[in-house]
Amino acid sequence: MASQLSQLVLRIVVPELGSDGTAEVRPIVDGVDVVAAGLPKEPAESPRTLLGADAPLVATAEPREVRLAEAVCTEGCCGALYVTIRRDGEHVVWSDWRDPDSPGTALPEFRFDAQQYQAEVDRASADRSWEWRACTVARLLQCELERQTEWFERWDCRLVGVHSYPSSRAWFTFYFSHPRRAGRDDPWLQFRIVRRVSPADPETEAAEILERLLARDPREIAEVCGGTEEWAEQLGYRWPR
Repeated sequence: MASQLSQLVLRIVVPELGSDGTAEVRPIVDGVDVVAAGLPKEPAESPRTLLGADAPLVATAEPREVRLAEAVCTEGCCGALYVTIRRDGEHVVWSDWRDPDSPGTALPEFRFDAQQYQAEVDRASADRSWEWRACTVARLLQCELERQTEWFERWDCRLVGVHSYPSSRAWFTFYFSHPRRAGRDDPWLQFRIVRRVSPADPETEAAEILERLLARDPREIAEVCGGTEEWAEQLGYRWPR
């Protein structure tokens, strides 16, 4: 059985400076990029989505379907690549490949040594060498904002995410929505705060930015970037021109 086990390498790929896109986790199985094989020319999911202590790539006895990639134009338009991951004793199994846009994805079942598999997930999760400064600040800031439940409740807002893009590596964007709990037919808006990072230590900068944010209503310093003009009028905000 050992000779039939596959080897997994999780390669993090970052677009060139100034280009579109974001960092991707490219799973390489026995030397083959399975995203390139299953969903050619489309981007893989990001490290923030796939990696971490409790992230989707961590195998458990309960099978779970994980999206490894999505078409640039969205899954509903040109598809995505899913795989079911489960722990099977001393092994981890990847099976039941699926692309909603293309039935019969031609990828086989892969079986990995569980220890080697988890070691590779841990290694890739701990590797931050690919991050640029603003990306690190964004990650640290999001981690802290996820703990600020009372602050978001006070201002009736919900965290959407904090991101830095390869096309503008000196900047990060904090996205949030209002109201916090909007029903399907209720008006809502998305806001963003865009800031340039300094040469300071990322942890220090993230802490200072968090302190300034928590001192006020974030909507006072943000711009509307999502929703509709009608909803903006209903909620008392100016729609961007």
